[in-house]
Amino acid sequence: MASRPADDQRPVLIMAQDEGRFGRVSRPRACWAPPGVRPTAPCQLVREFVQVFAAVAPQTGELLCLILPTANTAMMNLFLAYVSQCLAEYFIVMQVDQAGWHHSRGLQVPDNIRLIAQPAHSPEVNPVEHLWEEVREKYLHNWAFSSLDLLEERLCQGLNAIMADKELVRSLMGFPHLKVSV
Repeated sequence: MASRPADDQRPVLIMAQDEGRFGRVSRPRACWAPPGVRPTAPCQLVREFVQVFAAVAPQTGELLCLILPTANTAMMNLFLAYVSQCLAEYFIVMQVDQAGWHHSRGLQVPDNIRLIAQPAHSPEVNPVEHLWEEVREKYLHNWAFSSLDLLEERLCQGLNAIMADKELVRSLMGFPHLKVSV
C-alpha cells in the first residue's frame, strides 16, 4: 500500500471498519415481564440477509454506515468511495479485519484512505463489533420481520439513532489502541 504523499496537509482521522450481517432469522432472548406472566417472543427461520458496512472514528464520534445486499469486493469498493467522499477533508487510516474483500486485487482504495489489517481472528480489537451488539440488543431484540424491507427500515432507525449520538459512539467504540493523536 502506498504511503501518504508528503504534501498532503489534511488532518489524519483514525477509523475502524467492519461488516455485520442482519437477517430474518430470529432467536428468542430473555426479556422482562411482571411476576407471574410468561413473556412470548416471536421466532422465525427465514434465510434472507443484508450486510451493514460501518466505519467509526472514535475520537470524533463519527460513524458512517451503508446497508448493502452482500459483502464482497464490489460492495467494499462502494463503501470506501462513500467514506472517502463523506470525509474528503481528512486523510483516513482505517483498521480492517482480514476478510478476503479487504485485500483482493479488485479493491479500489481511494487516495485519501489507507487500510491497516488487524490481526487475524481477533474481533475483540475492532470497536465496530460493539455497534453490532448495540443494534441487535436495542433495535432487533425479539423481533420477527415479515419482509427484508421491514428489517432494513428497523436497521436504519437504529443506525440513525446511534449515529446522531456522538457521545454514545465515543463511549461504545473508544478503544485505547485507536486513541492516537497524530
